[in-house]
Amino acid sequence: MEITDIRIKRVSTGGKLKAYVTVTFDDCFVVHNLKIISGKAGTFIAMPSRKTKTGEYKDIAHPINSEFRHQIQSEIIGEFEKTKDEFESEGEGEEVEDDSQGLDRDDEQG
Repeated sequence: MEITDIRIKRVSTGGKLKAYVTVTFDDCFVVHNLKIISGKAGTFIAMPSRKTKTGEYKDIAHPINSEFRHQIQSEIIGEFEKTKDEFESEGEGEEVEDDSQGLDRDDEQG
């Protein structure tokens, strides 16, 4: 499975959440609302999730093996770093308000 498009929308606050990401696979399947998070151990990707009745967050979609998770994370963070440089040098880019909740999940990195 190949990532054919990555769209990054930076958030405008100074919190842990740095951006929302939309990823397209093989030009035929899209996943919205991945998150780029700055955690204690570095920057990582959080999969789209929903809050359950018990208040716990559960992934809606996620890779089923660590190799593919690493591939997704590497490509998204690479694109984020590339656009970060462009964003800072040009003073442009698309930003959105941070409306996230429940991002105290630094252990989600693995």
